Amino acid sequence: MSPAQASSGETYMPAIAQALGVSVQEITFARIIRKSVDARGRSIKINMSFQVYLDEEPASNLENEYQYQPVENKPEIVVVGAGPAGLFAALRLIELGYKPVVIERGKPVHERKSDIDLLESNHILNRESNYCFGEGGAGTFSDGKLYTRSKKRGDISRILEILYIHGADESILYEAHPHIGSDKLPGVITNIRKTIQGAGGVMSFNTRVTDLKLVDGRIDYLVTDKNEKIRGNAYIFATGHSARDVYFMMQSKGILLEAKPFAMGVRVEHPQGLIDQIQYHGHKDRHLPAAAYNVVEQVNGRGVYSFCMCPGGQIVPSATNESEIVVNGMSLSERNSPFANSGIVVQVMPEDYRNYQNLEGLAGLRLQELFEEKAYRQVQNGQRAPAQRLTDFVSNRNSQNLPVNSYLPGTVMSPMHEWMPDFIKRNLQEGFKKFDTKMRGFLTRDAVIVGVESRTSSPVRIPRDPESGSHTRISNLFTAGEGAGYSGGIVSSAVDGENMAASCARFAAGS
Repeated sequence: MSPAQASSGETYMPAIAQALGVSVQEITFARIIRKSVDARGRSIKINMSFQVYLDEEPASNLENEYQYQPVENKPEIVVVGAGPAGLFAALRLIELGYKPVVIERGKPVHERKSDIDLLESNHILNRESNYCFGEGGAGTFSDGKLYTRSKKRGDISRILEILYIHGADESILYEAHPHIGSDKLPGVITNIRKTIQGAGGVMSFNTRVTDLKLVDGRIDYLVTDKNEKIRGNAYIFATGHSARDVYFMMQSKGILLEAKPFAMGVRVEHPQGLIDQIQYHGHKDRHLPAAAYNVVEQVNGRGVYSFCMCPGGQIVPSATNESEIVVNGMSLSERNSPFANSGIVVQVMPEDYRNYQNLEGLAGLRLQELFEEKAYRQVQNGQRAPAQRLTDFVSNRNSQNLPVNSYLPGTVMSPMHEWMPDFIKRNLQEGFKKFDTKMRGFLTRDAVIVGVESRTSSPVRIPRDPESGSHTRISNLFTAGEGAGYSGGIVSSAVDGENMAASCARFAAGS
């Protein structure tokens, strides 16, 4: 279909009727089950698939398919972290007949929003309530993208359906690259919390796990910053990729951790109109969404690729410590900002952090920390971020000024080509040149790079037994999501949380 024809039921229903050889009046119900933009040719098309009913209505109702019976008096399982892995683990535990006790270091999602506003306007960073920490996790205020390639790990449609019945727009059920938006996701997260609490689960905010007691290869109890001892039949840690204190606490207890592959780089921002021009071949119209892109190249034996691309979005501060600069991207549901941004990152190899091998499983994390601290030293002022025109960076040339950009705390001109680790700088420069051969106009003076994009995924993996799902050495410890090193993004983290809830329930039933 043309973009105009696909824009509403009034225009696509006649096309459905014609394809079926029936009248529009004979169609009693039609549901979109797949929708994607096809911009490969010179004319832009919208590919759509439908489920159509003639002379009858669909019988099923998604709300009836997910039932959360009371678990107030059921055995308790402790879930540490209220990001997507933790929340979906809690929902699945309720379905399986267990009472989840969720401990979250940050604030409820709407209180968290106030801390994010202070961070962007006044550079006041709350270490426990920011873009990374708090109810909903890192994805809540950094876009709410739901696209994932990890389709072998579990039922992705189930995750999308649960989000939909908790308030997400129906479009997430059929869009090829579903997206909720940072303005809509907080309400969805609030509704999930209400479901958990309504079934008898516990949600405890502003509570950070600081220690744990191990006895005979099992966790006996957790200790919080309020000097509470918390016990459960089993424990799911879903703490996210930025909870470095949890990694250090685990290492101090002799819990095995492993360094894992990750990537670091910058966030690049273009005018959205330029990306539309490139991707839609100059044919952007009001019926088309803000154009996105996905680029990947091999440079000197390393992957250089886009990450968390945000059409119609803005760059946001994602540090969790005052002495570091970290950036990410987000967009609202309408994706109507005049800017398009994306992380462009370089694969990190084990040899890049060989100088920190004495830290064992935390070696890569130390390299990540140093990169973020180096970025902070370029500005030495709140959460302003170092920035450089894209063409100047590629040419090893200092910028004389910067284009207007979306980063609210403010940017500072910085010769990023001089202070970045050489393996990141050289491969980014070559990667940008290669991207321009596929997307003519990508390498432009109107684009800016902002540093640094360093938390694409966790540099640490907490090893799991492939059969039981528990930690390889601690029988009642289950780890889930990005912080465990087994997922990346909202959907894959939610799937992993559900999987670990099932493993945890099997353990609890047999213990």
